Amino acid sequence: MATNLQLDDTLIEEAVRLGEHKTKKEAVNQALLEYTRRLRQLELFDLFGTIEYDEDWDYKAQRRVS
Repeated sequence: MATNLQLDDTLIEEAVRLGEHKTKKEAVNQALLEYTRRLRQLELFDLFGTIEYDEDWDYKAQRRVS
């Protein structure tokens, strides 16, 4: 999908250089990948305290079953 964006040239050049990318497209795709991964990680924080678990569950015994 072709997209035209007005991006900060200095920022793009820095991302290409620091990430040792060959192209601007590669740098932008990597940045978007890292951004979406980070947002997914933040979503996990919302789950803290909402999931019930069995305190008596023996996870070590579960490993021995295989």
